[in-house]
Amino acid sequence: MKRCNVLVTGVGAIIGYGIIKSLRMSKYECNIIGMDVYGDAVGQAWTDEFVKAEWASSDDYIEFLETLIRKKEIDLVFFGTEQEIERVINSENKYLIDKCVLNKKNLIDLSNDKWSTYKMLTAYQFPAILSSVAKDYDRIVQEMGSPFLLKPRKSYAGKGMRKINSKEEFLFWSEKISDDNYMVQKITGDDEHEYTAATFGLADGTCIKPIIMKRKLSQEGATSKAYVINNSEIEKQIYEFVHILKPEGPVNFQFRFENGEYYLLEINPRISSSTSIRTAFGYNEAEMCMEWYLEHNAPANRNIKQGMALRYIDEWVKWDENGGHF
Repeated sequence: MKRCNVLVTGVGAIIGYGIIKSLRMSKYECNIIGMDVYGDAVGQAWTDEFVKAEWASSDDYIEFLETLIRKKEIDLVFFGTEQEIERVINSENKYLIDKCVLNKKNLIDLSNDKWSTYKMLTAYQFPAILSSVAKDYDRIVQEMGSPFLLKPRKSYAGKGMRKINSKEEFLFWSEKISDDNYMVQKITGDDEHEYTAATFGLADGTCIKPIIMKRKLSQEGATSKAYVINNSEIEKQIYEFVHILKPEGPVNFQFRFENGEYYLLEINPRISSSTSIRTAFGYNEAEMCMEWYLEHNAPANRNIKQGMALRYIDEWVKWDENGGHF
């Protein structure tokens, strides 16, 4: 295959530079153009070219992205932020959509609404974390116990989620969420029993063999420690989800364990923040996307290595030889 021009967005954050790392470790020769709304985004250190981006919320974003793709003759776009995925999939711009790593719109819409996800789980009789849109504090405590979680139905990386310990807290925080974005949820499991799993959907209700990791989260909400495991119960649930939802491309599932059951926390129909860890264990999602979206070949099952991964803080340093200011 010829050397490809690949655009990776959001390269200042963990998903973006995780995709870059995975592309560099893949079997493909790529000219990587990175983009980010911040001109000092660290991911530019590992790209062949860097472009300062428009915000996904900008009126000019779609035009900016299409112009960039045409100018740089981009073969495939990888998104490092959820906001851009949502903006492009809702743009109805066929040229853009055909150039991007995007899952099916109905699955993206489902995953963006935690209440809709809960209703899907209960409709198909999956283990589901007790959730409600009721605003009666006493009723909530009677059904879920205290404390419980108050969260927006639509948010990213846990933003806006609050642990509610009292009626006063509930009254204060519930007023800050609109009725159509409000829900409460029982606290299920704990930080010691959380799992992240990924597969690649083939759009027909089938997928490749998943990679499953037990993990611990950082304060920022990304995986800080991961242990590759075999878990037949989680794997069985994933195959059932895939059969129903028919994802196309990378899809990430997060679970918590309590009282003998694995409960789905959320579905992310995209490349997630653990992608570089998965690549290190032989499961390279960026490479699979190149196979599927560019060569139109179904990715094969990967030979997944066992082991653990620990993330740590490092730095990229760029010296200014002229003694100027950044």
